[in-house]
Amino acid sequence: MILTDTGPLVALIDRNDPNHMRCVEAAKKLPTGPAVTTWPCFTEAMYLLYRAGGFPAQVVLWELVESERLVLHDLGFDEVNNMVSMMEKYRDTPMDLADASLVAAAENLGTKRIFTLDRDFYIYRLADGTALDVAP
Repeated sequence: MILTDTGPLVALIDRNDPNHMRCVEAAKKLPTGPAVTTWPCFTEAMYLLYRAGGFPAQVVLWELVESERLVLHDLGFDEVNNMVSMMEKYRDTPMDLADASLVAAAENLGTKRIFTLDRDFYIYRLADGTALDVAP
């Protein structure tokens, strides 16, 4: 399992994205099985894909969910509370809602692997102080 941020979701679908080929190549090296994202990242990706390619681009993202190649993680109450604390802790970075949701999901799901283009994930730490394993 690998958590997936907004950037790669958009770049994999939008061939005009400057990170398209980088993400396509990185995705080939990721573990098999579905990618996991959160609703805040999915929402952000839908917005950006609409701007990049309209509804047809959004349909491709929906198809990833329908084919179960992308799983939407439902954030629980404890994860949401954790997100508030993390956003406060990293307010100088700043940590946005989507980033906080991924770190909270990582802690809840017991994974450190994250597919992202966001360099802030090199700064964020899990509750035990360990760093995330960032791809690409």
